[in-house]
Amino acid sequence: MLYTPAFWAMALANLCHTASFSAFFLLPLYILELGGNQGDIGVVMGIFALASAISRPWVAEMIDRIGRKRSYTLGSIVMVVSPFLYLAIQDPLGSTYLPFLLLRALHGIGLAICFTSVFTFMADILPRDRLNEGIGMFGISGLVGIAIGPIFAETMLEHFGFAGLFIVAGILSGISLIIHQPLKESAPTEGKESDPTTFFGLFRREKFIVVALLSLLFGVGLAGSGNFVAPLAEERNLGYISFYFFCYSGGAIAIRFINGWLSGKFGENRILPCSILLYMVGLFLLPLAYSQAVLCIAGVLSGIGHGLLFPLLNTMAVRDESTSIRGKATGIFTGGIDAGIFAGSLILGYIGDWFGLNVLFLCAGLSMTIALIIFRFRRPDSCN
Repeated sequence: MLYTPAFWAMALANLCHTASFSAFFLLPLYILELGGNQGDIGVVMGIFALASAISRPWVAEMIDRIGRKRSYTLGSIVMVVSPFLYLAIQDPLGSTYLPFLLLRALHGIGLAICFTSVFTFMADILPRDRLNEGIGMFGISGLVGIAIGPIFAETMLEHFGFAGLFIVAGILSGISLIIHQPLKESAPTEGKESDPTTFFGLFRREKFIVVALLSLLFGVGLAGSGNFVAPLAEERNLGYISFYFFCYSGGAIAIRFINGWLSGKFGENRILPCSILLYMVGLFLLPLAYSQAVLCIAGVLSGIGHGLLFPLLNTMAVRDESTSIRGKATGIFTGGIDAGIFAGSLILGYIGDWFGLNVLFLCAGLSMTIALIIFRFRRPDSCN
C-alpha cells in the first residue's frame, strides 16, 4: 500500500521542515543588508551545503545504526534551534562573519540529518514496484514547502523584518518535530544482519559514482536557482521574489502526478535526460528574465525538471539495495546534491561578482549540460 498513515505523517513533517529551510532563500538579502556582496552570498550560503555534504558519511552511518526516526528527531531539533540563533547576528558582516559561518554549518548539518533520514524512511516503507512513483509523490510535500517557505518569509520580512523570518522558520521546524513523534521506526536497528560496507566503500560500484556525479551537477544547478534568483529579481525590480519559487514548485508538483505514468510508459532511460534538459533550459532563460513572465517560465521549466530528476536519482540510488545500506545509498545521493550546492554557491558567487548574474546563470546551466553528457555515456543499470 502506497498511501499509509506513516506516509502522510512524514509528508507533513517534511513539508514543514522544507518550508523552514526554503525561507532562507531570502537570506542573501540579509547578507547584502549586513554589508556583504555576491561573493559573500556564495560563501555564507555555500558553507551550509559544505557542512551538510561533509557530515553526510557520518549522518548516513548514524541513520543505518540508530534508525531513521531517531535520526530525524535529532535533525529536527537542530532545525528548530538554528533559526532562532540568527537573531543574535545583527552587526555588520565584517564583525560577525565567523559566527555566521558556524551557525550556517550547524544549520546545514541539521538539514542533512532530516533530508537523508526522511528519504531513507520512505524507501523502507514504499512498495518496491512503486518506488519511483512513491518517492515522487512524497516529494510533493517538499516542493510545497519550497513554494510556501519564501512566501511566508517574504510576508514576515515585509511586516516584521528579518527577525520575523527567522522566528517563523523556527516555528515551522517545531511543527515537524512534533508531527513525526508517534511514528515507529521503518526498519529494525536491533538484531538485524550487519553489513560491513562503509559509506565510501559503495564508491567501488560504478552505479554510485554516476549517482554522485549527477547529483553533484544537479546541486550546482540548484545553487544557481536557489541562491541567486533573489538578487536577480531585486536588481531588475521584478516584484515579489517568491513568484519564481511558486512557479518552480508549481511545475515540479504538477509533473509529479504523472511521473509514475511517464516512467512506466517511456522508461526512466528517456525521462531522466529530458528532466536534465528542462532544468538546463530553465537556467539558461534566467539571463533573459527582465519581466515576471519570463521569470515564471524559467521557474516552471526548472521546476518540471526538478520534479522528474529528483525521484529518478533517488530511486537509482536505493533500488535493489538492502535496508542495512539504504541510509548510505541515500546519503550518497543527498550528499552529492549538497556538495554541488556548496561548490555551486561558492564558484557561482564569485562568477557573479566578477562577471555579473547573466554569466552566473549560464555557468549553472552548463553544469546540467555536463550531467546530460555523463548520463549518455555512463548510464547505470539500475535506471531501467
